[in-house]
Amino acid sequence: MSNDDLVVVTGAGGFIGGHLVGYLQQTLGHTRIRAVDSKPLEEWYQTHPGVESLSLDVSDRSNAYRSSRDARQIYNLAADMGGMGFIETHKAECMLSVLINTHMLMAAKDCGAERFFFSSSACVYAADKQTDANVTALKEEDAYPAMPEDGYGWEKLFSERMCRHFREDYGLRTRVGRYHNVYGPHGTYDGGREKAPAAICRKVIEAKMSGRHEIEIWGDGEQTRSFMYIDDCLIGTTRLLAGDFIEPINIGSDELVSINRLVDIVEKIAGVKLTRRYKLDAPKGVRGRNSDNTLIQKVMGWAPSVRLEDGMEKTYRWIHDEMVSGRDSLVNRAPRLASAG
Repeated sequence: MSNDDLVVVTGAGGFIGGHLVGYLQQTLGHTRIRAVDSKPLEEWYQTHPGVESLSLDVSDRSNAYRSSRDARQIYNLAADMGGMGFIETHKAECMLSVLINTHMLMAAKDCGAERFFFSSSACVYAADKQTDANVTALKEEDAYPAMPEDGYGWEKLFSERMCRHFREDYGLRTRVGRYHNVYGPHGTYDGGREKAPAAICRKVIEAKMSGRHEIEIWGDGEQTRSFMYIDDCLIGTTRLLAGDFIEPINIGSDELVSINRLVDIVEKIAGVKLTRRYKLDAPKGVRGRNSDNTLIQKVMGWAPSVRLEDGMEKTYRWIHDEMVSGRDSLVNRAPRLASAG
């Protein structure tokens, strides 16, 4: 593929999508990029000069076709999603994202695209393999027998199957990356759709600024996750689409951490120690989840490697600057079609 061929990114007004457009343009040197998101342009997290930016809802079939016209490659990151507080209480909305991938696959096939990336999620993994905080890292085959996260996870797993069958039946070169908790600057940190790293940064900043010096933590704080910094996500995503591996693959850090430990890290960055209040009835998801990176290391000779402390330092500083500067809160920018992760 030439760098002058058209690349389309849906969900480009969201967190991962906004970063991906910049990475394709500034790091990989692509000169023709079409960025698509349902939000008005003024609500996009990032925009980039020289990029064709369209405000279109690609859950609508005609908009999916308009977005895909003349595309050589398509990165489909559009989805209606958020953190655990959102996906546990908006299951129908999460399931409706199936319209996005359905119409984008149809459009990619009919418009002659050669390669198609679908951003799946670790939420496809069977719940019975994630009941212990000391979880065994999840291998790709652990998605079956199917028992994914209700709502959001089922939509992702079904869409993975659609990608497979479009590849088998129509020759569209589909690639599926299962993201594990992507975080970093230029993302949602309030409003109900934020994920744990951003939420904890915000809460620590609020506690320090207010002088209250206490923080609410959902659950008992011993639930575990791995968190992948955005730079690693971009490398893994673009390498996967460019490569020959055709099965779904983990794109995530294998650095397992408890939520309590994540709070420790942010407190250290902030130079503060807070009293912890545990909200045991809050949405908290599975007990433990981690990425097994054996396959991605074998396939790519690479795996996500940014240390959590380093990524959280950058994330905290960005959120702190946003809050202190008095700029518009991202609560009003929570996306209808946000970047997945």
